[in-house]
Amino acid sequence: MTVDEIRELINLAAETGIAELEVQRGDARVRIRRAGFANPPEIVLAPPAYAAAPSPVASPVAAPSVSAAAAPAPIPAIESTQQREEAKAVPDANITLVKSPIVGPFYESPSPGAAAFVLVGDRVQPGKVLCIIESMKLMNEIEAECSGVIERKLVLNGQAVEYGEALFAIRTV
Repeated sequence: MTVDEIRELINLAAETGIAELEVQRGDARVRIRRAGFANPPEIVLAPPAYAAAPSPVASPVAAPSVSAAAAPAPIPAIESTQQREEAKAVPDANITLVKSPIVGPFYESPSPGAAAFVLVGDRVQPGKVLCIIESMKLMNEIEAECSGVIERKLVLNGQAVEYGEALFAIRTV
């Protein structure tokens, strides 16, 4: 692969918002991982010797590792794992989870310096914009489908969300 081809792959990853891209041509393999939107893409070039399947016998030679500085920083949790599991279980019949209809980064406001669309404790009506999820350079507004009060915000601003992932818990009234 040429440097220009690698640059094109980096631009493709940045433009589409994908988290990881891996391309292999013959013995050359390039993997691009995006650690976050503020960090530049990480490029890992693995020679063919490392691409071989691991042997069942433990080797005394340590495998190459990514330094702590290059490793992506963990995303801080809004709530404990137990609280998230409780939110997913929805034991209270008056709680409605607003789930992501698409994959992409979650944004709580229309622009980086603007106020959030909704805060915990806000009253919402059907059609009220709760957040934006970016997908393929399109900003998709996610609206409330029921009346109620925002009980919990379940994801961080800028965090990538999956299809069906709970974004908000709304206590219906």
